[in-house]
Amino acid sequence: MTSVFSESVLNIDPETLNSKKDSFFQDVWNVVKLIPEGRVTSYGAIAKYLGSPGAARMVGWAMNASHSSAEHIPAHRVVNRIGMLSGKAHFNGLNLMQQLLENEGVKVENNQVVNFETHFWDPMVELDLDVKLATSGNE
Repeated sequence: MTSVFSESVLNIDPETLNSKKDSFFQDVWNVVKLIPEGRVTSYGAIAKYLGSPGAARMVGWAMNASHSSAEHIPAHRVVNRIGMLSGKAHFNGLNLMQQLLENEGVKVENNQVVNFETHFWDPMVELDLDVKLATSGNE
């Protein structure tokens, strides 16, 4: 019987895997910390911005892990691609994710952001714009 795994995959050092995961999680958290109050983004938008468009689920894992981080990560601002509060079960307390969003002026009904398109913050657009604005002042 032949293995479907290449030899290089079988020889990956667990520390290397953990280091890559930790680095990805930190990259995710760095993006999430840039989401302004009153705005939301999606797991997939973050993954795409980080160059890993198929890693939306891993972004979700990073959001879940952020609850035990010493850093303040506004994980409540990350929702699924249609604005559903799919990560709400990972927040302590009843409806805490919704309460945090509503405290920032984001209305939520039936676990979904109302007017999602209006509140959506796309890191591909917003962060690229920030870079352009920052560099245009240096010309």
